[in-house]
Amino acid sequence: MRANHLDNAFLIWKCCPEGWRPFQESCYYFSDDQMPWNESQQNCSGMGSQLVVINTEAEQVRLVTNTYETKYYMGLSAHNTGQWRTFFYRFWKPGEPNLLFAEKCAAIHVKGSTDSNTYSNWNNILCSTSCYRICELAVKFV
Repeated sequence: MRANHLDNAFLIWKCCPEGWRPFQESCYYFSDDQMPWNESQQNCSGMGSQLVVINTEAEQVRLVTNTYETKYYMGLSAHNTGQWRTFFYRFWKPGEPNLLFAEKCAAIHVKGSTDSNTYSNWNNILCSTSCYRICELAVKFV
């Protein structure tokens, strides 16, 4: 737990489960194992959370800070509708999304600090690809 601010003379604490990272009103779990999108979604759900949904530019910037290049699944897919439903099209990697007939799941492609030719943006990939995942849940206030 960590103190957040005083509200009407009461101290408000933001709480995240152990091993989760707090940011604004959410807690984030960065997996250390890889699995396909459906299994990633089930894993997050089993922890009472969901695959991360990016709602702000600040959240996008915070999540893509990493020292090595990798991909994390997020809660965005074109599985059921055949379309991407997001307001944040500026976060897509140049040329993405592409191959919608096959690549129906989205991942955050994190630019590593060692390769200046990669982007820290989204790309669509095959849902069967094994990737890391970021799970998100709301912070608890106590």
